[in-house]
Amino acid sequence: MALEMRDRCERCGVGLAADGGASICSHECTFCTPCAEAMSLVCPNCGGELVARPRRVESS
Repeated sequence: MALEMRDRCERCGVGLAADGGASICSHECTFCTPCAEAMSLVCPNCGGELVARPRRVESS
């Protein structure tokens, strides 16, 4: 099962690149780094920890 790479922050709506910085919880809620830090790295949806999302590079 592949990680869903959402393209927008769930809090502010800013666009997120697949190879850019973002934070996710175990349910794949996705936030930009500034929003994640503003929420003290706690997901407002599930209360889980927000961690750095792995970066995905385009396969050739």
